[in-house]
Amino acid sequence: MIKSPINYDLFKGHFKNYFCLFLFCVFATNSIFSQEKLSSDELFINARKAAFDEDDYPKAIRITKQALEISPDYSDIRIFLGRLYTWTDEVELARKEFERVIQKNSGYEDAHLAYGYLEYWDDNPEKALIVIQPGIDKNPNSKGLLMLKAKILNNLERFAEANATLDELLVFYPKDSEARAFSQKIKDLSSKNQIGVSYDFVRFDKRFSDPWHLASLSYGRQTPIGSVTGRLNYANRFTNNGVQFEVDAYPRISNTFYAYVSGGISENGGIFPRYRAGFSLYANLPKSFEADAGFRFLSFSKSTWIYTASIGKYYSNYWFNVRTYLTPSNNSLSKSVSLSIRYYLAGADDYLSFGIGTGLSPDRPENYILYDDDNNIVGITDPEKLKSSNISLGYRKSIKATNIFSIKVGAENQEYALDKKGYQLSIGVGYNKRF
Repeated sequence: MIKSPINYDLFKGHFKNYFCLFLFCVFATNSIFSQEKLSSDELFINARKAAFDEDDYPKAIRITKQALEISPDYSDIRIFLGRLYTWTDEVELARKEFERVIQKNSGYEDAHLAYGYLEYWDDNPEKALIVIQPGIDKNPNSKGLLMLKAKILNNLERFAEANATLDELLVFYPKDSEARAFSQKIKDLSSKNQIGVSYDFVRFDKRFSDPWHLASLSYGRQTPIGSVTGRLNYANRFTNNGVQFEVDAYPRISNTFYAYVSGGISENGGIFPRYRAGFSLYANLPKSFEADAGFRFLSFSKSTWIYTASIGKYYSNYWFNVRTYLTPSNNSLSKSVSLSIRYYLAGADDYLSFGIGTGLSPDRPENYILYDDDNNIVGITDPEKLKSSNISLGYRKSIKATNIFSIKVGAENQEYALDKKGYQLSIGVGYNKRF
């Protein structure tokens, strides 16, 4: 029998293909073997990279499960798996992972925090409270658990408890901006009713020989839409008396937005504006910022529209706010700018305040009335002709959370007529009772 000659080209081609396949298998096997040799900590790192850097939650879940096969009692990895299930809406699977950790290690802070947020986000606030309480009992100074508890209580409209929780948190972390902003937001919601009295005394170095006396009595109540306050204002200027009635409301629109709505009326159009109104829309912004924009309306013998906007920021123990008032008049624009600073000593009603500014503010009742050279009332109708600068210091103190005392002193160099300036000094005291 005659043998056919060997096709060396064909043999070389097959050998090359088999050799490449062999190398691929070797490398694949080594890769799998290397993956199997990774520690649970290394797999945990890879899972976090898959979740946060690659935004690939299914991959992160696979790797996390591999890590748990190596270390089934590794609490942090199991909590991370529960969080992955939470973020992918696998709520029941997430609960099982969190409960497994808590059964083995009750009071483990991160487990109670992750489980609490799961129930909070899943609209189960009552269960969320039950879940986080053992964690708080074991970790009484936990910033995360205390903040979550305050959020849950606020969601349940248990505002007094929420406020008390924030006060507790601020004892441990007085420089926490988020807690400070949240505390300020809900402080007036912690009681159904509030009464207040205030008195201001204003003395002038020239121009007016008689001081001004301003007093107010107010009653506020929390309603389903927000707080509503009625206020009776009294003023004595130049031995003339005047009374004004006004209503302020702060309707809640959402967790981000709320509004300020105000209106007032007076029979004596010389001491107070005949009519006044105000509106601002407030926004609670990320990073402990807040902002608002709106208008004020004053009606004396003439009517004046004033537009206002401000930006505020909570930082550590401080609150900073910059506000401007813009008043169009006679083809010109009057500008007023003020800076307010608070330094919090404890809760939302315990702080020192400092203010400085230029121009006239329609939110300050001592500026409601101005006189021209002939002692005719003009109100704030030509503010572009009148320049002013002011400075103030204040102190606010709460006693047993329901009694609020305040005192404020200020000085202003005000142009009461064109090229005529004078100083005015003021002192004001106030008291509010919540119940």
